[in-house]
Amino acid sequence: METRPPAGGGTGLGDGGDIVILDGGLATELAARGHDLSDRLWSARLLVDDPEAIEEVHLAYFLAGARVATTASYQATVPGFAAAGLDRAAALGAIRTSVNVAARAADRHAAEGDVDRASLLVAGSVGPYGAMLADGSEYRGDYDPGPAALREVHAPRMEALLEAGCDLFAIETIPTIRESEVLLDLVREFGARAWLSYQCRDGRSTAAGEPITSAVGLADATSLVAVGVNCTAARHVSALLEKAAAATGWPLIAYPNGGDRWDADARTWLSGGPHGPPLDEAPRWVTAGARWIGGCCGTDPSDIAALKARVTEPAAP
Repeated sequence: METRPPAGGGTGLGDGGDIVILDGGLATELAARGHDLSDRLWSARLLVDDPEAIEEVHLAYFLAGARVATTASYQATVPGFAAAGLDRAAALGAIRTSVNVAARAADRHAAEGDVDRASLLVAGSVGPYGAMLADGSEYRGDYDPGPAALREVHAPRMEALLEAGCDLFAIETIPTIRESEVLLDLVREFGARAWLSYQCRDGRSTAAGEPITSAVGLADATSLVAVGVNCTAARHVSALLEKAAAATGWPLIAYPNGGDRWDADARTWLSGGPHGPPLDEAPRWVTAGARWIGGCCGTDPSDIAALKARVTEPAAP
């Protein structure tokens, strides 16, 4: 295996093996603050209705120790907004807003907390096509509209995120290799930086049942800051990363959810058995090669603060 390239990939973070702490569940914290996210747009609805609420959550994660704010664009697509009554211009404007509010939170944290603004990143979330369907299919990977349809949904959002000034793409919760192929093609076309993370069903496979080794190996043809897994049960992450490390030279990324299985009808996470909080095995993720670490659905700022302490501060004697 070749020597791993710097984890920062030119971002200024993660270089020299540093650990980059990501944020946690955006929608989780918004819901905890009393926002109703039960419609098909999920947290993306607040880009139109209450963007300041999203900014406050981004700030809370920065205060907890995160160095990356992941935008509220996971569920934000032109077709998705169209179904909610927004025209194309308004939809693209909302997607750009997702970057603007995250950047404002970073600016505030830098100014109020005496933090180097260059040490904070805004990652433009690019969720899977299945997220737009709002039926839980990103956790099954049982859709295949074809490369042209995938591109038609993803490209306008990615372009809007770049226009608004995101530092990199968070290509996340991807359930299939075929979708990641389209997304990586777009990353290359845009000349952008990105990480790629898959949703996985167990310790071996993507949500669609493909070997994680094949899924992450695909990324070697594209310059990435990291590749790995997210919104996967924490109990599977160590095994997934160990397999991924053998299949790619890129730094790894891991940000599991706080549950086990998503019930699309009830719109809630169900526990499938005993497993600890996401931070329990985080030191093993670092040992396996993870340099970008955080939480996903079901995690909150307190989890991120605890995670940061677990993986970046010296252990007590």
